[in-house]
Amino acid sequence: MLNLTGKNALVTGIANNRSIAWGIAQQLHQAGANLGVTYLPDEKGRFEKKVAELVEPLQPSLFVPCNVQDDAQIQATFDTVKEKWGKLDILIHCLAFANKEDLSGNFSSTSRQGFAQALEISTYSLIQMAGAAKPLMTEGGSIVTLTYLGGVKVIPNYNLMGIAKSGLEMSVRYLASEMGQQNIRVNGISAGPIRTLASSAVGGILDMIHHVEEVAPLRRTVTQLEVGNAAAFLCSDLSSGITGQILYVDAGYEIMGM
Repeated sequence: MLNLTGKNALVTGIANNRSIAWGIAQQLHQAGANLGVTYLPDEKGRFEKKVAELVEPLQPSLFVPCNVQDDAQIQATFDTVKEKWGKLDILIHCLAFANKEDLSGNFSSTSRQGFAQALEISTYSLIQMAGAAKPLMTEGGSIVTLTYLGGVKVIPNYNLMGIAKSGLEMSVRYLASEMGQQNIRVNGISAGPIRTLASSAVGGILDMIHHVEEVAPLRRTVTQLEVGNAAAFLCSDLSSGITGQILYVDAGYEIMGM
């Protein structure tokens, strides 16, 4: 029943085969979507090569650089989408960053520069990319972002990223309110802790995973592909009445009090 054939999907945030964005891309491809992939450009082209090799089996028809701290690159990305595809149906936003020193220690010691950078990359980028995608979603569309429990509850060694995720979740609601009249739906997935390149910066990530395995109703954590399945659902017509929501894909951990 889940069929994305004929849908154009732009996926951001793939860094390696542990990325949640990679799990999402695989499931969108399996459902028949035509994929476009962005990568973070660097001077030596290491990310480009690594991501290109990883996504090759999915045969993306677009593969473009996009540093969300560069307005020109964001505009160029969506100009390319318009030129090559004409329209966009799905935008997957899997982008987050904070300096490691701003993830631990006293939260009141968060630096001004670190705060601005984390919110720009992790939160504002969704707003900006959604705004750029909106005129291309001429037949409606679905925008999905990734968040985490640390955006609503205090999580050790998450600090500044919790503020960024909180802002991201509220951005989902405001964007959903704005874009609903164009039949564009905006939702977030709050995934349980998964070992990724990004989560490796969070101190005690393995302890967090083991705790979830002991406490969550399913007595385990989740996989990238399980998050990918949820994303594919939110991008499909099966979720046509759902917008502005945060869907927890965390083996039920969020419901537990202790």
